[in-house]
Amino acid sequence: MSVNIAAFGNERDGPSEDSQQPSLIWSYLRRSALISEIDCSLSASHVGNPAFTEYQASVFGNVRLVVRDCPVWDMFDSDWYTSRSLIGGADIIVIKYSVNDKTSFQELKNSYVPMIKKTLNHCSVPVIFSAIGARKNGVPCTCPLCTLDRRRCVTTAEGVQLAKELGATYLELHTLNDFYIQKYFGGVLEYFMIQSLNQKSPEKMKKRKKTQKCHRVQPPQLGQPEKMPILKGEASHYDTDLHNLLCCCQCADVAFYPEDFSTVVEAHKVILCSVSHLFMLLFEVKSPTDICDTSIMQTAQSLFTVEAEAAFPLAPRGIPPCIPLLKVVVKDSTFCSCLPDILHFLYSGAFQWERLEEDIKKKVKDPEKTENVLDKVKCILKTPEKLNTTKDCRSQQMKQLYNTSLRLFFNTPVLADVIFKIQDATVPAHRAVLVARCEVMAAMFNGNYLEANSILVPVYGVSKDTFLSFLEYLYTDSCCPAGILQAMSLLICAEMYQVMRLQHICELYIITQLQSMPSRELASTSLSIVSLFKKAKFHNSDCLSTWLLHFIATNYLIFSQKPEFQDLSVEERNFVEMHRWPSNLYLKQLADYRNYIHSQKCHCTIM
Repeated sequence: MSVNIAAFGNERDGPSEDSQQPSLIWSYLRRSALISEIDCSLSASHVGNPAFTEYQASVFGNVRLVVRDCPVWDMFDSDWYTSRSLIGGADIIVIKYSVNDKTSFQELKNSYVPMIKKTLNHCSVPVIFSAIGARKNGVPCTCPLCTLDRRRCVTTAEGVQLAKELGATYLELHTLNDFYIQKYFGGVLEYFMIQSLNQKSPEKMKKRKKTQKCHRVQPPQLGQPEKMPILKGEASHYDTDLHNLLCCCQCADVAFYPEDFSTVVEAHKVILCSVSHLFMLLFEVKSPTDICDTSIMQTAQSLFTVEAEAAFPLAPRGIPPCIPLLKVVVKDSTFCSCLPDILHFLYSGAFQWERLEEDIKKKVKDPEKTENVLDKVKCILKTPEKLNTTKDCRSQQMKQLYNTSLRLFFNTPVLADVIFKIQDATVPAHRAVLVARCEVMAAMFNGNYLEANSILVPVYGVSKDTFLSFLEYLYTDSCCPAGILQAMSLLICAEMYQVMRLQHICELYIITQLQSMPSRELASTSLSIVSLFKKAKFHNSDCLSTWLLHFIATNYLIFSQKPEFQDLSVEERNFVEMHRWPSNLYLKQLADYRNYIHSQKCHCTIM
């Protein structure tokens, strides 16, 4: 037997803390007297981004303990299928957080606890809610780019209230010493482990008793249904798409020039504004009263000058006539020479700070000028009314605080240069984002098509809600369908625009929802699985159509009684009959066994 534990959350105060500090789970495994062997291996969704750390140990003598420790909540956003599988396969769930990291706690409360609660809706799994650390009355962080408010701690009342929402056991561990780990946390964890083992043991004993009672003719064994095809998700290429947009400079709407107009660097307003308040001020997305930060306004005025429309020696390439070009003069010659590197840094999500430092040092070769350029970059990334010193910023902090976010510009007319007309409604959008994230739209807006020079673009065959969900994915790289039918509509839209990763996400969502439905709900639902299968097949969703056909075969006794079953072709029905569960062979063996029992004129204790 085995016990599976899924642990989520970071018990450290923040990314700046020593990464070598032992975690709660690792501390328990090393200190518990019940653990005899420990094996640690790293499981990764893709290279460079570990999804979770897996520990295997022996507990209670011969019981296998499997712990999957996921310190980063990002997996719930980027790999929803894996995170749901971790929760669904767990016997015990541990959620941990630092009492001194209020921002992470708020994110846990607002974003991830509702997702866990929804996943646990159909099952009762014990949850341990662990608050780690002694509360500090420290001063605010002095990092120039830090937006975390460290002055507030997570109170006991807040932790208890959130634990109640999950029906969890609340624990406070002031330190990771022997007392708190072995006696306090370990005692609660081992109690739930014993409960889990007690629930599994009676099932095995019942099976043994059943097989021992019938000594003569054994009843036929109903095996497991045939394994259905496994659908793997596709890795995100969101950052790469935006970076490639800078390299090709399609749909660029702003050009940076030095004071002598000798060179030009093209960029996109919407991308720059999504990273920086300074560019929002420069491009009039926000007013000085909105910014309320003199350092940002002074840097914008001293560094850039927005020029009126006029003839320039160099004209940027590939600008459609309908996109107005904003010309910006860079007053600082050293900063202007480093501008291509700075733009690559911004378009990559603004988290490769060390690489930017190295590139500027190689190009400038003057420590004082290098520091001056880096200070201006920090001001570009600065959040209004936050301290801005020359202290270096680590990449992990930059990644968490300034990862490119285009959600602010989703479904808003701000900086929009194209309007979609759908069902007598209009939806504003930005060509740069569409071209970067969708190859079909890139061809549509840059080729010899009517849409290339049109502001108003009609959309047919898609509802407004579905198209909005499609655009939301392009802007944010995430989507959350409201149900199976909406996911199928979104899948059809993704196939229309050839966005394959979104199509895979919709396939995974539909499969996960159907797998979680009990047999009684499958029998009574008005949702036509055969109709879903036909749509998936028609729209070239081979993985989903194959899985749905196996799903119909696996639940043969339910779907064969529905009228929609007759809509399957002869070839499809033959496949279902061949792979049906229970199989025809089992039903024949069961009938023969019943006849034998009746012929013996005795009561069957098993049947």
